[in-house]
Amino acid sequence: MRPSDLQHVVVPADPQLHPDGRRVAYVRTGIDLEEDRYVRSIHLVDGEEDRPFTAGPADSSPRWSPDGSRLAFLRKGTAEGAKAQVMVMPTNGGEPVVRTDLPLGASDLVWSPDGTRLVVVGAEYLDELADLDDEERKRRPKRITRLPYRADGEGWLYHRRTHLWLVDPTGEDDPRCLTPGDEDESGPSWRPDGQAVAYLTRPEDRDETDPSNVVMEVDLASGERRRLVGPGMWASVDHAPDGQVFVTGLPDVFDWPAPQAIHRVADGVPVPVTGHLDLSSLPNAPACVTVGPRFVDGGFVTALEDRGTTRLVRVSLDAPDHEPTVTDLVAGQRCVTGFAVRADGSAAVVTVTDAATPGELVWVEDAVERPLSAFGKAFRSEVEVLPTERSTFERDGQDLDVWAVLPAGFAAAEAGTVPVILNIHGGPTSQYGEYFFDEFQVAAGAGYLAVATNPRGSSGRGRDFARAVVGAWDDEGSVDTLDLEAVVDAVVARYPQADADRVAVMGGSYGGYATARLLARTDRYGSAIVERGLLQWESFSGTSDIGPFFDRMFLAASLPEGVDVHRAASPVASAPRITTPTLVLHSEADWRCPIEQAEQFFVALKRAGVPTEMVRFPDEGHELSRSGKPKHRVERFEIVLEWHDRWLRRAE
Repeated sequence: MRPSDLQHVVVPADPQLHPDGRRVAYVRTGIDLEEDRYVRSIHLVDGEEDRPFTAGPADSSPRWSPDGSRLAFLRKGTAEGAKAQVMVMPTNGGEPVVRTDLPLGASDLVWSPDGTRLVVVGAEYLDELADLDDEERKRRPKRITRLPYRADGEGWLYHRRTHLWLVDPTGEDDPRCLTPGDEDESGPSWRPDGQAVAYLTRPEDRDETDPSNVVMEVDLASGERRRLVGPGMWASVDHAPDGQVFVTGLPDVFDWPAPQAIHRVADGVPVPVTGHLDLSSLPNAPACVTVGPRFVDGGFVTALEDRGTTRLVRVSLDAPDHEPTVTDLVAGQRCVTGFAVRADGSAAVVTVTDAATPGELVWVEDAVERPLSAFGKAFRSEVEVLPTERSTFERDGQDLDVWAVLPAGFAAAEAGTVPVILNIHGGPTSQYGEYFFDEFQVAAGAGYLAVATNPRGSSGRGRDFARAVVGAWDDEGSVDTLDLEAVVDAVVARYPQADADRVAVMGGSYGGYATARLLARTDRYGSAIVERGLLQWESFSGTSDIGPFFDRMFLAASLPEGVDVHRAASPVASAPRITTPTLVLHSEADWRCPIEQAEQFFVALKRAGVPTEMVRFPDEGHELSRSGKPKHRVERFEIVLEWHDRWLRRAE
């Protein structure tokens, strides 16, 4: 795979099953390099035929009406500054009709149980800014009164609020705000009787340095609101057909990092249903866009992150006094990225990925799988996908997984001739696994042995594994660091072709942090890239969108009392010991790890006399490598390969 081969990647997502239990709507995403954009349209699989249902190029979130006669979705226009709005179109064909004109657009929508209304998540400006034009809003000083005031991928938040809106799909009535006020709302779920909507929001008496949210309910007739579930880290609220409320997440936000379970709410108290599994129902690498349980007769279906894979499982609730029974629906060496199920649980449609396939749409019925797409075959007709091998090694009594993508001709290569790139994932509560990762394929396509592992601190291995790094980073020999250092030795021992004298290391976010920490301990690496890293904890605590609480979660220390811990855990402090040529790569609109982190580290390397450069991508955020502008993603690949080639392959 070459950098420009990104244009051949087509991925299905967000599958939605029609009420007839057969037809499927999904979002198909491709890349137009020439126009420097993603092309998203909604497709319909009807029997054996797959056809475009909308024209795109920026359509998403398809949702069938309960009677199946209409499809609502979000469409973002092509004009500069356009916002996504709700569209509704007949299932049997016709033109979509715009049903909202929200000033800052819509981001989610859910049909009412009777199909007469939609509840929509939409944003608007604060009253004092609502009537100004864009130029005047930009000109005015930013008056910031609370946290958070900006968020990565969302931009500035101080001047807007996100609320729930009641929308008439026929267009006869104007949208009505259900939740006016000074808080933001998201994740709506209709009560089965259609008289109220549950949603997620921050507590009114909230501590602004505590990211907890609560579950509320608004009565549509009276507008009265009441709390259903107290503060926690809640990702979704869902209603079972009998009206029971379920929430997904953690009852205490500062229990993070830990697997996020599905809970049944009893008298306002969340009771774990999947907690005994010690695996998360909120996979994030790759993310599963279907969040929360999908209810079927006798229980529900959910995704489950499990040691480099994401399974789809059915959880039985038939015996409430006993531990729920869990049955695999989709498993194996792959990851589920989205799903929808029949109400009786007899069939499901899923999107999946594996190491050789960016994504496929699959029908599952009676334990038999039937492909509904052939995107992988089309991709492999354009690109040689190189093989991925999975192995394990043991360190300090813990077995660790390793993935290696082998370059062309690797089997015939002479001993000690193939350079190695060690990749470190973000998070750290994330995982590498059985999914297509363009980073590895591009590196292997350029002749490198691309390797990766999930050190302690990663997800997919339970609570203790994830929390092994909490409070450990003020020690340069923390458990994750030692795990990562051991990977190269394990790979060299397994593959004689690997050149132990030509090893590069790189990573983004936590991966950038871990890379910088490794570099201060050794000179074994010939090349390094520190990307979008957390590099100075004290300033991160004040400039990152998650800074006010992230240190408490992972360092077990907060400012101002934790100054010594913050300093000891900061790679900027240990940078004077680095000797490895290091590229600092960052995005200028990154609010998760703001670019001041890169600037500090770059200057520290310069002071240390380290060969270094800094590359800054304009108008990009923390997710550049995954969802940034296509041309920037290609250019980033080219920059990464050029840097490693410069320092590892100069003789060649």
